[in-house]
Amino acid sequence: MSEITLDKNTALVLIDLQEGILALPVVTPAERILSKAVQLAVAFRAADLPVVLVKVAWSPDGGDLPTLHTDRPGLTTAPPAGFSVLSAELATGANDIIVTKRHWGAFTGTELDLQLRRRGIKRIVLAGIATSIGVESTARSAWEHSYDLVFAEDATTDMDADAHAHSFGKIFPRIGRVRSTDEILTALKDLAA
Repeated sequence: MSEITLDKNTALVLIDLQEGILALPVVTPAERILSKAVQLAVAFRAADLPVVLVKVAWSPDGGDLPTLHTDRPGLTTAPPAGFSVLSAELATGANDIIVTKRHWGAFTGTELDLQLRRRGIKRIVLAGIATSIGVESTARSAWEHSYDLVFAEDATTDMDADAHAHSFGKIFPRIGRVRSTDEILTALKDLAA
């Protein structure tokens, strides 16, 4: 496995590390995922690189929920207000970018691409919950937008072990590089050197 190089054109994008999602039953304990995400966010901020915190939320009337014409529909009403509150442990930095999405992927219907391109970002380090839903949907769109991707495997989890394994075993290696938080932190230290 080759080393990764991170440069000043790199941003960290964390998916759905919010109270309602962190409370779901996940494969890897949410506390461990959040801890790794916090380590990454602190290091990116220290390197003066963008940190993007993505959350999913809908209007109180649920009018902006995705359509429900599926065999396994999702939410039929908007979740309670506290559902979309980002974890306090992430300690939002002064220059962090907050993106609110209403679909699985963080690019659909948001200004994420605009905010990244205005900052000259070409590479995204991606992590969060859920691997096969918000993270994978965002990753596929990022790849289609020609962003270079690095996945923080130990800072990402899912509600389904098979779905998580499929994303990391079959999808992510085809559109980016899969690395650990420690490998990403080492690459950030090399950037500062």
